[in-house]
Amino acid sequence: MVLTRKMLEENEMDGYAKIDQYNPAAVRRIAEKYRTILKDIGEDPDREGLQKTPERVAKALQFLTHGYDLDPPEILRSAMFQEEYQQMVIVKDIEIYSLCEHHLLPFFGKAHVAYIPNGRIVGLSKIPRVVDAYARRLQVQERLTVEIRNCIDQTLEPQGVAVVIEAQHLCMVMRGIQKQHSVATTSAFTGEFNSDKTRAEFMRLITRG
Repeated sequence: MVLTRKMLEENEMDGYAKIDQYNPAAVRRIAEKYRTILKDIGEDPDREGLQKTPERVAKALQFLTHGYDLDPPEILRSAMFQEEYQQMVIVKDIEIYSLCEHHLLPFFGKAHVAYIPNGRIVGLSKIPRVVDAYARRLQVQERLTVEIRNCIDQTLEPQGVAVVIEAQHLCMVMRGIQKQHSVATTSAFTGEFNSDKTRAEFMRLITRG
């Protein structure tokens, strides 16, 4: 498939086209539930500061979980190119923001993603888009790491994929154990990255500087 400039520009927008398009019926249903929640925690949802809060929260939730409307493999397929480059490609320090599925509290940090091409490369911006497509769902960090790895591995079919995520979880910071400076690190590897030498090179490159 040959991608024209116009097609690439259209595909560049596809990953984020739905962010500001809210489902009015869902907003109404979610907002009504949050009115009840406000009452249940002892608040008055009709006071001035809270009158529009249920609707704002409903729209915020749709934004924070818009990854369910995205197709990560298709994001990659929209910009895959034949290229005989067989060295490591790394996109590091990709900001992630997600919601822990256990408490619906945020976790945030950085993802580092690498792959070794096997005759095909992908537009560099597509890797952060794939990360975001999975992060903008209810998640646990462990699954998020594996989903990113599997998507790139199965769609691009490279010689190997490496994903490392470092994140802080507000469910640990604001409640529970309340450890403000704890960072969780998860990793997932395939192919060539299961080699100690290749994995060590990747870790050195993402920690440099």
